[in-house]
Amino acid sequence: MISYQTINVKMPAIKRRANSAWVKAVAESYGKQVGDVAYIFCDDEKILEVNRQYLNHDYYTDIITFDYCTDNTVSGDLFISLDTVRSNAEAFGKTYEEELHRVIIHGILHLCGINDKGPGEREIMEAAENKALAIRPGE
Repeated sequence: MISYQTINVKMPAIKRRANSAWVKAVAESYGKQVGDVAYIFCDDEKILEVNRQYLNHDYYTDIITFDYCTDNTVSGDLFISLDTVRSNAEAFGKTYEEELHRVIIHGILHLCGINDKGPGEREIMEAAENKALAIRPGE
Protein backbone atom coordinates (compact mmCIF):
# COMPACT_ATOMS: atom_id res chain seq x y z
CA MET A 1 0.00 0.00 0.00
CA ILE A 2 1.20 3.48 -0.84
CA SER A 3 0.15 6.25 1.54
CA TYR A 4 0.49 10.02 1.31
CA GLN A 5 0.89 12.23 4.36
CA THR A 6 1.95 15.77 5.18
CA ILE A 7 3.75 17.50 8.02
CA ASN A 8 3.66 21.34 8.10
CA VAL A 9 2.72 21.60 4.38
CA LYS A 10 -0.32 21.33 2.15
CA MET A 11 -0.65 18.10 0.15
CA PRO A 12 0.92 18.63 -3.27
CA ALA A 13 -1.41 18.45 -6.26
CA ILE A 14 -0.63 14.93 -7.44
CA LYS A 15 -3.10 12.35 -8.62
CA ARG A 16 -2.55 9.70 -5.99
CA ARG A 17 -4.06 6.78 -7.89
CA ALA A 18 -2.06 7.51 -11.06
CA ASN A 19 1.09 8.17 -9.02
CA SER A 20 0.71 4.90 -7.12
CA ALA A 21 0.21 2.93 -10.35
CA TRP A 22 3.34 4.58 -11.79
CA VAL A 23 5.41 3.80 -8.69
CA LYS A 24 4.27 0.15 -8.83
CA ALA A 25 5.12 -0.08 -12.55
CA VAL A 26 8.62 1.29 -11.95
CA ALA A 27 9.20 -1.14 -9.05
CA GLU A 28 7.96 -4.02 -11.21
CA SER A 29 10.44 -3.07 -13.94
CA TYR A 30 13.16 -3.91 -11.37
CA GLY A 31 11.50 -7.21 -10.45
CA LYS A 32 10.08 -5.78 -7.22
CA GLN A 33 6.61 -5.47 -5.75
CA VAL A 34 5.43 -2.60 -3.60
CA GLY A 35 4.76 -3.33 0.05
CA ASP A 36 4.18 -0.44 2.45
CA VAL A 37 5.50 2.84 1.11
CA ALA A 38 4.71 6.09 2.90
CA TYR A 39 5.32 9.43 1.23
CA ILE A 40 5.62 12.11 3.91
CA PHE A 41 5.65 15.57 2.37
CA CYS A 42 7.11 18.17 4.71
CA ASP A 43 8.90 21.50 4.95
CA ASP A 44 12.63 22.21 5.22
CA GLU A 45 12.56 22.45 9.01
CA LYS A 46 11.04 18.96 9.38
CA ILE A 47 13.48 17.35 6.95
CA LEU A 48 16.39 19.03 8.77
CA GLU A 49 15.04 17.64 12.05
CA VAL A 50 14.77 14.11 10.57
CA ASN A 51 18.25 14.43 9.03
CA ARG A 52 19.75 15.45 12.38
CA GLN A 53 17.84 12.92 14.48
CA TYR A 54 18.27 9.78 12.38
CA LEU A 55 21.28 10.38 10.13
CA ASN A 56 23.39 12.83 12.14
CA HIS A 57 23.45 15.16 9.10
CA ASP A 58 23.11 18.88 9.68
CA TYR A 59 21.76 20.01 6.31
CA TYR A 60 18.64 20.34 4.21
CA THR A 61 17.88 17.83 1.46
CA ASP A 62 15.04 17.09 -0.92
CA ILE A 63 14.43 13.49 0.17
CA ILE A 64 15.35 11.08 2.93
CA THR A 65 14.58 7.43 2.26
CA PHE A 66 14.17 4.94 5.10
CA ASP A 67 14.49 1.45 3.64
CA TYR A 68 12.38 -1.36 5.14
CA CYS A 69 12.63 -3.66 2.10
CA THR A 70 12.51 -7.44 2.40
CA ASP A 71 13.43 -9.81 -0.42
CA ASN A 72 11.68 -8.48 -3.53
CA THR A 73 9.24 -6.20 -1.70
CA VAL A 74 9.98 -2.49 -1.55
CA SER A 75 8.84 -0.79 1.64
CA GLY A 76 9.95 2.44 3.21
CA ASP A 77 9.23 5.91 4.50
CA LEU A 78 10.08 8.70 2.05
CA PHE A 79 10.34 12.17 3.58
CA ILE A 80 10.22 14.85 0.86
CA SER A 81 10.83 18.54 1.56
CA LEU A 82 8.55 20.51 -0.73
CA ASP A 83 10.57 23.66 0.08
CA THR A 84 13.77 22.08 -1.27
CA VAL A 85 11.93 20.57 -4.25
CA ARG A 86 10.72 24.08 -5.11
CA SER A 87 14.15 25.71 -4.78
CA ASN A 88 15.82 22.86 -6.72
CA ALA A 89 13.27 23.23 -9.53
CA GLU A 90 14.25 26.89 -9.86
CA ALA A 91 17.98 26.08 -9.69
CA PHE A 92 17.71 23.32 -12.31
CA GLY A 93 15.36 25.20 -14.65
CA LYS A 94 12.53 22.68 -14.16
CA THR A 95 8.91 23.13 -13.21
CA TYR A 96 7.94 22.35 -9.63
CA GLU A 97 5.85 19.39 -10.88
CA GLU A 98 8.77 17.94 -12.89
CA GLU A 99 11.13 18.15 -9.93
CA LEU A 100 8.52 16.76 -7.53
CA HIS A 101 7.99 13.68 -9.69
CA ARG A 102 11.75 13.20 -10.09
CA VAL A 103 12.12 13.18 -6.29
CA ILE A 104 9.06 10.93 -5.82
CA ILE A 105 10.60 8.28 -8.07
CA HIS A 106 14.15 8.85 -6.78
CA GLY A 107 13.15 7.37 -3.43
CA ILE A 108 11.56 4.32 -5.05
CA LEU A 109 14.69 3.77 -7.14
CA HIS A 110 16.74 3.77 -3.92
CA LEU A 111 14.38 1.12 -2.54
CA CYS A 112 14.92 -0.88 -5.74
CA GLY A 113 18.66 -0.90 -5.04
CA ILE A 114 19.99 2.02 -7.07
CA ASN A 115 22.49 4.22 -5.25
CA ASP A 116 23.84 7.66 -6.09
CA LYS A 117 26.74 8.36 -3.74
CA GLY A 118 29.63 6.31 -5.18
CA PRO A 119 31.72 6.82 -8.33
CA GLY A 120 29.53 6.71 -11.43
CA GLU A 121 26.37 6.01 -9.42
CA ARG A 122 24.87 9.49 -9.87
CA GLU A 123 24.78 8.98 -13.65
CA ILE A 124 23.13 5.57 -13.22
CA MET A 125 20.50 7.12 -10.92
CA GLU A 126 19.83 9.98 -13.34
CA ALA A 127 19.37 7.53 -16.21
CA ALA A 128 16.97 5.45 -14.09
CA GLU A 129 15.03 8.59 -13.11
CA ASN A 130 14.74 9.66 -16.76
CA LYS A 131 13.60 6.18 -17.80
CA ALA A 132 10.95 6.17 -15.04
CA LEU A 133 9.79 9.70 -15.83
CA ALA A 134 9.36 8.71 -19.48
CA ILE A 135 6.67 6.16 -18.52
CA ARG A 136 4.82 8.42 -16.08
CA PRO A 137 1.24 8.96 -17.16
CA GLY A 138 0.27 12.55 -17.83
CA GLU A 139 -1.68 14.33 -15.17
